[in-house]
Amino acid sequence: MRKALISGITGQDGSYLAELLLSKNYEVHGIMRRSSSFNTGRIDHIYNDPREESCRLFLHRGDVTDGMRMRELVDKIQPDELYHLAAQSHVQVSFEEPIYTTQTIMNGTLNMLEAVRSSGLPVRFYQASSSEMFGSSPPPQNEDTPFRPLSPYATAKLAAHNLCVMYRECYRMFIACGILLNHESPRRGETFVTRKITRAATRIKLGLQDKLYMGNLDAKRDWGFAGDYVHAMWLMLQQDKPDDFVIATGRSESVLDFLESVFCSLGLDYREYVERDERHVRPLEVNHLHGDASKAERVLGWKREVRFEQLVHMMVESDMQLARKELLIKESQCLP
Repeated sequence: MRKALISGITGQDGSYLAELLLSKNYEVHGIMRRSSSFNTGRIDHIYNDPREESCRLFLHRGDVTDGMRMRELVDKIQPDELYHLAAQSHVQVSFEEPIYTTQTIMNGTLNMLEAVRSSGLPVRFYQASSSEMFGSSPPPQNEDTPFRPLSPYATAKLAAHNLCVMYRECYRMFIACGILLNHESPRRGETFVTRKITRAATRIKLGLQDKLYMGNLDAKRDWGFAGDYVHAMWLMLQQDKPDDFVIATGRSESVLDFLESVFCSLGLDYREYVERDERHVRPLEVNHLHGDASKAERVLGWKREVRFEQLVHMMVESDMQLARKELLIKESQCLP
Protein backbone atom coordinates (compact mmCIF):
# COMPACT_ATOMS: atom_id res chain seq x y z
CA MET A 1 0.00 0.00 0.00
CA ARG A 2 1.47 3.33 -1.08
CA LYS A 3 1.59 6.22 1.36
CA ALA A 4 0.79 9.82 0.47
CA LEU A 5 1.29 12.95 2.56
CA ILE A 6 -0.87 15.99 1.77
CA SER A 7 -0.18 19.44 3.17
CA GLY A 8 -3.38 21.49 3.16
CA ILE A 9 -5.59 18.40 3.29
CA THR A 10 -8.53 20.33 4.77
CA GLY A 11 -8.70 22.70 1.79
CA GLN A 12 -10.75 22.29 -1.36
CA ASP A 13 -8.04 20.52 -3.37
CA GLY A 14 -6.78 18.52 -0.41
CA SER A 15 -10.20 17.03 0.26
CA TYR A 16 -10.76 15.95 -3.36
CA LEU A 17 -7.23 14.59 -3.57
CA ALA A 18 -7.66 12.59 -0.34
CA GLU A 19 -10.83 11.04 -1.78
CA LEU A 20 -9.03 10.14 -5.00
CA LEU A 21 -6.05 8.55 -3.24
CA LEU A 22 -8.26 6.56 -0.86
CA SER A 23 -10.17 5.24 -3.88
CA LYS A 24 -6.80 4.04 -5.22
CA ASN A 25 -6.07 2.21 -1.96
CA TYR A 26 -3.44 4.63 -0.63
CA GLU A 27 -2.73 5.20 3.02
CA VAL A 28 -3.27 8.95 3.26
CA HIS A 29 -1.71 11.30 5.78
CA GLY A 30 -2.68 14.95 6.00
CA ILE A 31 -1.13 17.98 7.67
CA MET A 32 -3.53 20.46 9.25
CA ARG A 33 -2.88 23.62 11.21
CA ARG A 34 -4.12 23.80 14.75
CA SER A 35 -7.31 25.84 15.12
CA SER A 36 -9.51 26.65 18.09
CA SER A 37 -12.48 25.57 15.97
CA PHE A 38 -13.03 22.45 13.89
CA ASN A 39 -11.82 22.99 10.33
CA THR A 40 -12.22 19.49 8.94
CA GLY A 41 -15.64 19.98 7.32
CA ARG A 42 -14.42 19.12 3.83
CA ILE A 43 -13.04 15.72 4.90
CA ASP A 44 -15.40 14.65 7.70
CA HIS A 45 -17.21 12.29 5.33
CA ILE A 46 -14.04 10.26 4.69
CA TYR A 47 -12.52 10.40 8.17
CA ASN A 48 -12.65 7.39 10.51
CA ASP A 49 -11.40 6.85 14.01
CA PRO A 50 -7.66 6.09 13.56
CA ARG A 51 -8.02 3.31 16.15
CA GLU A 52 -10.15 1.37 13.68
CA GLU A 53 -8.23 -1.34 11.89
CA SER A 54 -9.60 -0.31 8.51
CA CYS A 55 -8.57 3.34 8.85
CA ARG A 56 -6.40 4.63 6.00
CA LEU A 57 -6.68 8.40 6.63
CA PHE A 58 -4.56 9.98 9.35
CA LEU A 59 -4.31 13.64 10.34
CA HIS A 60 -1.27 15.33 11.85
CA ARG A 61 -0.97 18.75 13.45
CA GLY A 62 1.61 20.98 11.86
CA ASP A 63 2.35 24.21 10.06
CA VAL A 64 4.45 24.35 6.90
CA THR A 65 6.30 27.38 8.29
CA ASP A 66 7.75 25.08 10.98
CA GLY A 67 10.62 23.35 9.22
CA MET A 68 11.51 21.04 12.12
CA ARG A 69 7.95 19.76 12.34
CA MET A 70 7.87 19.06 8.61
CA ARG A 71 11.06 17.03 8.89
CA GLU A 72 9.61 15.08 11.82
CA LEU A 73 6.49 14.22 9.83
CA VAL A 74 8.34 13.14 6.68
CA ASP A 75 10.72 10.98 8.73
CA LYS A 76 7.84 9.46 10.69
CA ILE A 77 5.42 8.82 7.82
CA GLN A 78 7.98 8.03 5.09
CA PRO A 79 5.59 8.80 2.24
CA ASP A 80 5.97 7.57 -1.30
CA GLU A 81 4.28 10.72 -2.60
CA LEU A 82 4.00 14.21 -1.12
CA TYR A 83 1.44 16.70 -2.38
CA HIS A 84 2.29 20.21 -1.21
CA LEU A 85 -0.92 22.23 -1.39
CA ALA A 86 -0.84 24.33 1.79
CA ALA A 87 -0.65 28.11 1.32
CA GLN A 88 -2.32 31.43 1.98
CA SER A 89 -4.11 31.22 -1.34
CA HIS A 90 -6.32 34.31 -1.54
CA VAL A 91 -4.92 36.90 -3.97
CA GLN A 92 -6.70 39.91 -2.44
CA VAL A 93 -5.56 38.92 1.06
CA SER A 94 -1.97 38.74 -0.20
CA PHE A 95 -2.02 42.52 -0.81
CA GLU A 96 -3.13 43.03 2.79
CA GLU A 97 -0.79 40.41 4.30
CA PRO A 98 2.21 40.10 1.98
CA ILE A 99 4.66 38.94 4.66
CA TYR A 100 2.45 36.13 5.95
CA THR A 101 1.60 35.12 2.38
CA THR A 102 5.29 34.89 1.46
CA GLN A 103 6.12 32.97 4.62
CA THR A 104 3.49 30.31 4.03
CA ILE A 105 4.13 29.94 0.31
CA MET A 106 7.86 30.45 -0.24
CA ASN A 107 9.25 29.46 3.16
CA GLY A 108 6.66 26.72 3.52
CA THR A 109 7.68 25.18 0.20
CA LEU A 110 11.37 25.41 1.10
CA ASN A 111 10.66 23.65 4.41
CA MET A 112 8.87 20.83 2.62
CA LEU A 113 11.65 20.48 0.05
CA GLU A 114 14.30 20.35 2.75
CA ALA A 115 12.28 17.84 4.75
CA VAL A 116 12.24 15.50 1.77
CA ARG A 117 15.85 16.13 0.77
CA SER A 118 17.24 15.56 4.27
CA SER A 119 15.22 12.36 4.69
CA GLY A 120 17.04 10.70 1.81
CA LEU A 121 13.79 9.00 0.82
CA PRO A 122 12.77 8.63 -2.86
CA VAL A 123 9.65 10.75 -2.35
CA ARG A 124 7.75 11.97 -5.40
CA PHE A 125 6.90 15.61 -4.74
CA TYR A 126 3.99 17.58 -6.22
CA GLN A 127 4.17 21.38 -6.07
CA ALA A 128 0.96 23.41 -6.40
CA SER A 129 2.13 26.23 -8.64
CA SER A 130 -0.42 28.77 -9.86
CA SER A 131 -1.65 30.33 -13.07
CA GLU A 132 -1.47 33.68 -11.26
CA MET A 133 2.26 33.50 -11.98
CA PHE A 134 1.47 34.30 -15.63
CA GLY A 135 0.11 37.67 -14.56
CA SER A 136 0.17 40.12 -17.45
CA SER A 137 1.36 37.61 -20.09
CA PRO A 138 -1.28 37.41 -22.84
CA PRO A 139 -3.32 34.25 -23.38
CA PRO A 140 -3.28 31.43 -24.17
CA GLN A 141 -0.80 30.46 -21.47
CA ASN A 142 1.21 27.24 -21.57
CA GLU A 143 4.45 25.88 -20.08
CA ASP A 144 6.56 28.23 -22.25
CA THR A 145 4.66 31.42 -21.40
CA PRO A 146 6.76 34.00 -19.48
CA PHE A 147 5.85 34.56 -15.84
CA ARG A 148 4.90 38.16 -14.98
CA PRO A 149 3.25 38.08 -11.53
CA LEU A 150 1.02 40.95 -10.42
CA SER A 151 0.40 40.19 -6.73
CA PRO A 152 2.34 39.17 -3.60
CA TYR A 153 0.61 35.79 -3.86
CA ALA A 154 1.75 35.25 -7.44
CA THR A 155 5.26 36.50 -6.70
CA ALA A 156 5.60 34.10 -3.76
CA LYS A 157 4.23 31.23 -5.85
CA LEU A 158 6.79 31.98 -8.55
CA ALA A 159 9.60 31.95 -5.99
CA ALA A 160 8.36 28.59 -4.68
CA HIS A 161 8.05 27.27 -8.23
CA ASN A 162 11.63 28.30 -9.04
CA LEU A 163 12.85 26.63 -5.85
CA CYS A 164 11.20 23.39 -6.95
CA VAL A 165 12.77 23.56 -10.40
CA MET A 166 16.17 24.24 -8.83
CA TYR A 167 15.87 21.35 -6.35
CA ARG A 168 14.77 19.04 -9.17
CA GLU A 169 17.81 19.93 -11.27
CA CYS A 170 20.36 20.27 -8.46
CA TYR A 171 19.42 17.31 -6.26
CA ARG A 172 17.78 15.09 -8.90
CA MET A 173 14.59 14.98 -6.86
CA PHE A 174 11.31 13.90 -8.44
CA ILE A 175 9.38 17.19 -8.33
CA ALA A 176 6.43 17.90 -10.60
CA CYS A 177 4.88 21.36 -10.70
CA GLY A 178 1.23 21.72 -11.61
CA ILE A 179 0.43 25.17 -12.97
CA LEU A 180 -3.31 25.01 -12.48
CA LEU A 181 -5.76 27.49 -13.89
CA ASN A 182 -8.71 28.46 -11.67
CA HIS A 183 -10.55 25.41 -10.36
CA GLU A 184 -13.75 25.61 -8.34
CA SER A 185 -16.31 23.40 -6.62
CA PRO A 186 -19.00 23.46 -3.94
CA ARG A 187 -16.11 23.15 -1.46
CA ARG A 188 -14.51 26.42 -2.56
CA GLY A 189 -14.06 28.92 0.26
CA GLU A 190 -16.85 31.50 0.46
CA THR A 191 -14.44 34.43 0.08
CA PHE A 192 -13.40 33.30 -3.42
CA VAL A 193 -15.35 35.02 -6.17
CA THR A 194 -17.18 32.02 -7.66
CA ARG A 195 -18.41 30.73 -4.31
CA LYS A 196 -19.14 34.26 -3.14
CA ILE A 197 -21.48 34.60 -6.12
CA THR A 198 -23.27 31.25 -5.75
CA ARG A 199 -23.65 31.66 -1.99
CA ALA A 200 -25.07 35.18 -2.32
CA ALA A 201 -27.37 34.41 -5.26
CA THR A 202 -29.01 31.45 -3.53
CA ARG A 203 -29.50 33.48 -0.35
CA ILE A 204 -31.02 36.32 -2.40
CA LYS A 205 -33.36 33.84 -4.06
CA LEU A 206 -34.73 32.81 -0.66
CA GLY A 207 -34.90 36.32 0.73
CA LEU A 208 -31.98 35.88 3.12
CA GLN A 209 -29.85 38.58 1.48
CA ASP A 210 -30.57 41.77 -0.46
CA LYS A 211 -27.38 42.74 -2.27
CA LEU A 212 -24.12 41.34 -3.58
CA TYR A 213 -21.14 43.71 -3.67
CA MET A 214 -18.52 42.99 -6.32
CA GLY A 215 -15.27 44.42 -7.66
CA ASN A 216 -13.97 43.94 -11.21
CA LEU A 217 -16.45 42.01 -13.36
CA ASP A 218 -14.37 42.13 -16.55
CA ALA A 219 -11.52 39.81 -15.51
CA LYS A 220 -11.54 36.56 -17.49
CA ARG A 221 -10.64 33.20 -16.01
CA ASP A 222 -10.32 29.62 -17.22
CA TRP A 223 -12.60 27.84 -14.73
CA GLY A 224 -12.53 24.07 -14.22
CA PHE A 225 -13.69 21.59 -11.59
CA ALA A 226 -11.31 20.89 -8.71
CA GLY A 227 -12.16 17.18 -8.77
CA ASP A 228 -10.82 16.94 -12.33
CA TYR A 229 -7.69 18.87 -11.47
CA VAL A 230 -6.56 16.71 -8.54
CA HIS A 231 -6.58 13.75 -10.93
CA ALA A 232 -3.97 15.64 -12.96
CA MET A 233 -1.88 16.07 -9.80
CA TRP A 234 -1.86 12.33 -9.26
CA LEU A 235 -1.03 11.61 -12.89
CA MET A 236 2.02 13.90 -12.71
CA LEU A 237 3.54 11.72 -9.98
CA GLN A 238 2.95 8.50 -11.94
CA GLN A 239 5.27 9.49 -14.81
CA ASP A 240 8.78 8.18 -15.42
CA LYS A 241 10.23 11.70 -15.28
CA PRO A 242 9.10 14.81 -13.37
CA ASP A 243 8.01 17.85 -15.34
CA ASP A 244 5.81 20.97 -15.25
CA PHE A 245 2.27 20.92 -16.62
CA VAL A 246 -0.40 23.55 -17.23
CA ILE A 247 -3.86 22.23 -16.33
CA ALA A 248 -6.80 24.08 -17.86
CA THR A 249 -10.07 23.71 -19.75
CA GLY A 250 -9.01 25.86 -22.71
CA ARG A 251 -12.06 28.06 -22.28
CA SER A 252 -12.34 31.36 -20.43
CA GLU A 253 -15.30 33.31 -19.08
CA SER A 254 -15.47 36.70 -17.41
CA VAL A 255 -16.58 37.17 -13.82
CA LEU A 256 -19.67 38.80 -15.29
CA ASP A 257 -20.33 35.68 -17.39
CA PHE A 258 -20.15 33.51 -14.28
CA LEU A 259 -22.37 35.89 -12.35
CA GLU A 260 -24.96 36.03 -15.13
CA SER A 261 -25.02 32.24 -15.43
CA VAL A 262 -25.64 31.81 -11.71
CA PHE A 263 -28.39 34.41 -11.40
CA CYS A 264 -30.05 33.28 -14.63
CA SER A 265 -30.18 29.68 -13.39
CA LEU A 266 -32.16 30.96 -10.40
CA GLY A 267 -34.52 33.07 -12.51
CA LEU A 268 -32.99 36.32 -11.28
CA ASP A 269 -31.72 39.45 -13.03
CA TYR A 270 -28.32 40.15 -11.50
CA ARG A 271 -28.63 43.87 -12.30
CA GLU A 272 -31.28 44.22 -9.61
CA TYR A 273 -29.01 42.88 -6.87
CA VAL A 274 -25.34 43.44 -7.74
CA GLU A 275 -23.51 46.67 -6.88
CA ARG A 276 -19.88 47.67 -7.33
CA ASP A 277 -17.70 48.20 -4.27
CA GLU A 278 -14.23 49.67 -4.81
CA ARG A 279 -12.96 47.85 -1.72
CA HIS A 280 -13.11 44.62 -3.71
CA VAL A 281 -10.92 45.95 -6.54
CA ARG A 282 -7.30 44.74 -6.46
CA PRO A 283 -4.39 47.21 -6.80
CA LEU A 284 -3.28 45.20 -9.85
CA GLU A 285 -5.54 42.85 -11.79
CA VAL A 286 -4.72 39.87 -13.97
CA ASN A 287 -7.03 40.58 -16.89
CA HIS A 288 -7.15 37.31 -18.80
CA LEU A 289 -6.12 33.75 -17.97
CA HIS A 290 -6.79 31.13 -20.63
CA GLY A 291 -4.78 27.95 -20.40
CA ASP A 292 -3.42 25.58 -23.01
CA ALA A 293 -3.30 22.07 -21.48
CA SER A 294 -2.28 20.27 -24.67
CA LYS A 295 0.94 18.99 -23.07
CA ALA A 296 -0.97 17.47 -20.14
CA GLU A 297 -3.44 15.90 -22.55
CA ARG A 298 -0.64 14.45 -24.66
CA VAL A 299 1.77 13.29 -21.94
CA LEU A 300 -0.52 12.54 -19.01
CA GLY A 301 -3.61 11.51 -20.93
CA TRP A 302 -5.55 14.01 -18.82
CA LYS A 303 -8.70 15.80 -19.88
CA ARG A 304 -11.35 17.69 -18.00
CA GLU A 305 -14.69 15.98 -17.49
CA VAL A 306 -16.88 18.74 -16.03
CA ARG A 307 -17.94 21.57 -18.33
CA PHE A 308 -18.42 25.18 -17.22
CA GLU A 309 -22.22 24.88 -17.25
CA GLN A 310 -22.08 21.73 -15.12
CA LEU A 311 -19.74 23.43 -12.65
CA VAL A 312 -22.13 26.35 -12.23
CA HIS A 313 -25.04 23.97 -11.75
CA MET A 314 -23.35 21.86 -9.06
CA MET A 315 -22.23 24.94 -7.12
CA VAL A 316 -25.68 26.54 -7.27
CA GLU A 317 -27.40 23.31 -6.20
CA SER A 318 -25.04 22.85 -3.26
CA ASP A 319 -25.43 26.42 -2.03
CA MET A 320 -29.20 26.28 -2.50
CA GLN A 321 -29.27 23.38 -0.04
CA LEU A 322 -27.27 25.46 2.43
CA ALA A 323 -29.60 28.43 1.94
CA ARG A 324 -32.69 26.26 2.53
CA LYS A 325 -31.22 24.96 5.79
CA GLU A 326 -30.43 28.51 6.83
CA LEU A 327 -34.01 29.57 6.04
CA LEU A 328 -35.46 26.69 8.05
CA ILE A 329 -33.36 27.65 11.07
CA LYS A 330 -34.38 31.27 10.74
CA GLU A 331 -38.09 30.36 10.46
CA SER A 332 -37.90 27.99 13.44
CA GLN A 333 -36.44 30.76 15.56
CA CYS A 334 -39.46 32.93 14.75
CA LEU A 335 -41.97 30.33 15.94
CA PRO A 336 -43.74 31.09 19.25
